Amino acid sequence: QVQLVESGGGLVQAGGSLRLSCAASGSIFRINAMGWYRQVPRKQRELVATMTSGSSTNYADSVKGRFTISRDNAKNTVYLQMNSLKPTDTAVYYCNLRRSDFIGYTDYWGQGTQVTVSS
Repeated sequence: QVQLVESGGGLVQAGGSLRLSCAASGSIFRINAMGWYRQVPRKQRELVATMTSGSSTNYADSVKGRFTISRDNAKNTVYLQMNSLKPTDTAVYYCNLRRSDFIGYTDYWGQGTQVTVSS
């Protein structure tokens, strides 16, 4: 099994910054990618940023130039640095780990951390 523990959410004013962390433990092998998704009520969960095992990154258009994903392999931790935050960034942010397995891949999710940006 895989455990993902997120931290770093909170309340910030528009224009401010936050850094989210996600520490992975357990059966963390054959990892395809790790990343961050977010969700607001009554909407689908959407991709924010991902990083593959080869360090390729992908960002949602809405966060490009403001958010940066990074990884510390020694700590099995992925980070999301969020700058110039906007009220529209308010959401629950979920850490994701995608692992290869016999059926293709399996997604694992953290418990979510609330980010609230006030105007």
